[in-house]
Amino acid sequence: MSRASEGIKWMDENNDIKNVINALEAYILNPSSGLPEDVFLFVSRITPMINVDLLIRNGLGRTLLTWREDRHHAAGWHVPGGIIRLKETFADRLRAVARTELRAEVEFKQVPLAINEIILPERRERGHFISLLYECSLVSSPDKSLACRSENPFPGQWMWHEKCPVNIIAVHEIYRKYM
Repeated sequence: MSRASEGIKWMDENNDIKNVINALEAYILNPSSGLPEDVFLFVSRITPMINVDLLIRNGLGRTLLTWREDRHHAAGWHVPGGIIRLKETFADRLRAVARTELRAEVEFKQVPLAINEIILPERRERGHFISLLYECSLVSSPDKSLACRSENPFPGQWMWHEKCPVNIIAVHEIYRKYM
């Protein structure tokens, strides 16, 4: 193939890529409010995600955890958290997670308690995270209707734990020492 042919092929491929990018941008109405699931999963295959996790403890030293059960993790307790959206501050994501997962308001220290890199080599999607753990305290009580009152929690329920539970999700084992 001649250099001229290679150049033309590259320009055609480059235009194809630009067309795909333009189509994606048209499809994603407001990336600051989150991405469509299929786009988010694609992005998570090609770049690390940055998330905040909320370490909420009460005066008795117990830690507030929520039950998670989805296609990304085996069922178990986890530290409430969420992935930061485009142009969203850490503070805004911390507050959004508290409202979404607990229907509560929180205060938090400005500097993360821990910064962890989580790489899950076996995963194609959601396999690389930079996780910022923030020490938080409740300003308002979590929604009592979401409290776990049995030994069989449902996704989204919360419970205070005196120590790190045996069935914490695997990626949150890194937080065991804080509970």
